[in-house]
Amino acid sequence: MKARQHGQIVEELRQRLARRESLFLPMTTILETGNHIGQNGDGRARRACATRFVDQVSQAMNGTSPFKPISFLTPEEMAKWLHAFPAPANGGSGLGDLSIIHDWERLCAQNKGRRVYIWSLDVHLSGYDQAPAL
Repeated sequence: MKARQHGQIVEELRQRLARRESLFLPMTTILETGNHIGQNGDGRARRACATRFVDQVSQAMNGTSPFKPISFLTPEEMAKWLHAFPAPANGGSGLGDLSIIHDWERLCAQNKGRRVYIWSLDVHLSGYDQAPAL
């Protein structure tokens, strides 16, 4: 289902870039995308996709992409995330989703005067949206 929305996602990206939004690329997203690519059963398609993926992430890491990678974990951050993982308030989220939510919380605290939201097709993540404080 989500793979069929490629054109829509590319258009949304164009709009975000035109608005000069800051786009952050969480480490979890890099890892999970790599996992999905690695599970592709077609070796040629997997290699082609992996090559494009490495190129895109490399561009983000060297500053030539609109995305800025974040969340190269410190031991303290990992301990905080692990502590929250089994909590009932977690609502069944995986550790990857929790790390994205923690990134969002940190960015909200650092950017009180700006809108901060999670751009995701996952409904439980897309609801995280902080309006700018006045």
